[in-house]
Amino acid sequence: MDEILKTGTTTVGIVCKDCIILGADKRATAGHFIANKKVEKVVPINDYIALTTAGTVSDIQLLVKLIKAELKLKEIRTNRKSSVKEAANLLAGMVYSNIRRISMIPGVSHFLIGGFDSNKQLFDLYPDGSIAEIDDFVSSGSGSVMAYGVLETNYKKDMSEEEGINLIIKCLNAAMQRDSASGEGIDVFVIDKKGVRKALQKIIDTRIK
Repeated sequence: MDEILKTGTTTVGIVCKDCIILGADKRATAGHFIANKKVEKVVPINDYIALTTAGTVSDIQLLVKLIKAELKLKEIRTNRKSSVKEAANLLAGMVYSNIRRISMIPGVSHFLIGGFDSNKQLFDLYPDGSIAEIDDFVSSGSGSVMAYGVLETNYKKDMSEEEGINLIIKCLNAAMQRDSASGEGIDVFVIDKKGVRKALQKIIDTRIK
């Protein structure tokens, strides 16, 4: 059971001058088995907030559905859009409750959440439900060790959107070269004052021809 539940991924979030950029690979694993090669690990949850996902897939899918619904309900009830910080704290509470439920399968989930309301914001939501605001860069998943090496060397304050996208690509490429749980391709999203948009999707075809 422990071997089956081992999962891996690489997700990265960086703060640029005028935006937040999120990126992730596309491989899902169950132990040493590649379970899916086309996973969308960067998920918009409304027009101005997106998150990256890592951990137990079933718990991630449920929590993403819940946070989307809760933010929509909150908007209807209060007649205003939730701030990025409110959304991050709400999801952190869900993660906290989820990890502490008694279950045969641990509900481990790790999210990076970024958005743009009056300003750009990036948060790291740890699997235990704790939360940290990030002012430069962050990475999660089994490939994060490789990603952090690239980030520590190449990140600089007030990067442009283009520089940020290129740095995310370098991070994910480095992780995919050395981490067997990361691969198949990359997705990169930009969140700025215009909202959430997909900036890049690259598929790597590993089939024998």
